[in-house]
Amino acid sequence: MRFPPSTLREWVVLAFGAIGVGLLPWAIWLSASLKPHHVTERWDLAWSGFDTGLAVLFLATAIAAYRRSPWVGAFAATTGTLLITDAWFDIVLESHAEALRTSIMLAVLAELPLAVLCYWIAYRAERFLAQVVGQALHLSPAGQSPAESDLVGVLQIATDGQPARKPGDPDPAA
Repeated sequence: MRFPPSTLREWVVLAFGAIGVGLLPWAIWLSASLKPHHVTERWDLAWSGFDTGLAVLFLATAIAAYRRSPWVGAFAATTGTLLITDAWFDIVLESHAEALRTSIMLAVLAELPLAVLCYWIAYRAERFLAQVVGQALHLSPAGQSPAESDLVGVLQIATDGQPARKPGDPDPAA
């Protein structure tokens, strides 16, 4: 990769990689420095807001699926992520034995299976869109699935205003 990055893809690789690496020591520091007991007066607002967001995402996924929208995959993936997050916090933040068992059962029997279903929907939507885009751009002969490498160029938006290179083109000299 050249520096400075010249495409959106290169910027995403650099920025997201740096953020991911930077968050690891941050998480370790938080784990060591935060007190195990914390009281808040907005507990009800935090959970009702989270569950409202989850409800909105379920509805958005349903509406996108009904309309055959290309957004169905993004909504489904986001819904799945919130379901996993909900299960995690329900289990980790519960301190009473009976409520903890209920949280674990809810996670195992409802939230995690629904998250898997959401990710399956997102995966299927992405595969379908890849085929449609590949056929629309004539990246592959009719009736054949486009090669995955043909779709990598989607993030190859050059920052200098020049057309993006095609997959397989050699990197220009720096």
